[in-house]
Amino acid sequence: MHRFRGYVPALVFLAGCAFLWRPHAQRSVPLALPLSTVLQGMTGYEVHDQVVSDDERRVAGMTDYVARAYSRDSVVAFTTLVSYYDHQAQGKTIHSPRNCLPGAGWEILRAGTRKLSVDGASRTVNQYILKNGTATAVAYYWYQGRGRVVANEYRVKWNLLRDAALLGHTEEALVRVVVPVVGDAIADSASADRSLAEASVVGDQIATRMIREVARVLPGKSAAIPIS
Repeated sequence: MHRFRGYVPALVFLAGCAFLWRPHAQRSVPLALPLSTVLQGMTGYEVHDQVVSDDERRVAGMTDYVARAYSRDSVVAFTTLVSYYDHQAQGKTIHSPRNCLPGAGWEILRAGTRKLSVDGASRTVNQYILKNGTATAVAYYWYQGRGRVVANEYRVKWNLLRDAALLGHTEEALVRVVVPVVGDAIADSASADRSLAEASVVGDQIATRMIREVARVLPGKSAAIPIS
């Protein structure tokens, strides 16, 4: 097994060359349904649409997006973001939140993954514990499209290069869920652990539902999620 690892860089290079050599073959793939229909409402929550500025949208390169905050008693319980790319090419690919979050002022306290059960299947997503000043949050994110739900950044890149070369289409969505943590989540105490656990319960529920919701609006066979 170890001897094959030496070939990985070469394979990635070749796939990258194919990606660059076939920009003319990349076709834009529209959504099956509007992103605005994703988690439009939830019982017991007030829903507020959030706006991504034109500059941010231009830098991100997304084709479309939907961003919302869900509140109870005027307090934000969680936020969601789905950014969709109808195709990806050199200079126009999904930006990893792992790189964007620090630029937005968030410090990553803990980075890992979380397994979710979605309709009887196990799905792996990224789960980060974040801090920004006095605010602490649990963030989930993953990449969804072309029949996959993927957390691993390297696998995402490999899938992108391979599908660009072999399939000629690279549509994909970045999905993010952020749950504010009530209380001090970095204190070494039972209450801190409890606060993080409570936020994770909410995050698990919303992330599971978002995987289903996003699958519903993705184009063609992307709606099915046979592999991760």
